[in-house]
Amino acid sequence: MNTTTNSKLKKIVLTALFAALSCVATMSIKLPTPGTGGYIHPGDAMVILSGVVLGPWWGLLAGGIGSAMADLLGGYFVYVPITFAIKGLVAVCAGLLYQKIGHTSKSRYAAVILGGIADIILVAGGYCFCEYFFLYGSGAFASVPANLIQGLGGLIISAVLYPILMAVPDVRQTANAVNE
Repeated sequence: MNTTTNSKLKKIVLTALFAALSCVATMSIKLPTPGTGGYIHPGDAMVILSGVVLGPWWGLLAGGIGSAMADLLGGYFVYVPITFAIKGLVAVCAGLLYQKIGHTSKSRYAAVILGGIADIILVAGGYCFCEYFFLYGSGAFASVPANLIQGLGGLIISAVLYPILMAVPDVRQTANAVNE
């Protein structure tokens, strides 16, 4: 196998791995939110990290598919396309921020934090927008506090996991290649 084929295969495998991690992290720990029927989960951290490690477009696939799969398997059918779009956009933003400002180890870590901030804004705002226009009307605003908490959790968890992931040579190599 030549280097290009090996690199592409590695990217596909890591994309599938991050999709699975996003799904499992979303489904593993669920804290129900009163009044909304939703739940808070740590899956956003994997979505942020998928954008950082895989880059914006592969991250979109991993974070979007993994999170949408969690909704599909969890019985939240109406949310599958909404979740795919919002979580995919989170991964794109995290990946683009990492590419644009992640030139040193400090700025890479700052980019992960900024990806977490983008997650907070996009998840709280995106779900509120979609729920307002497509599902609940003004009742959509009830989900904002829980989504802010979930986003903050995603930011914290991704900031903790980032250095651990960068200690894995293949993951670090993929993330660095995305950043070049």
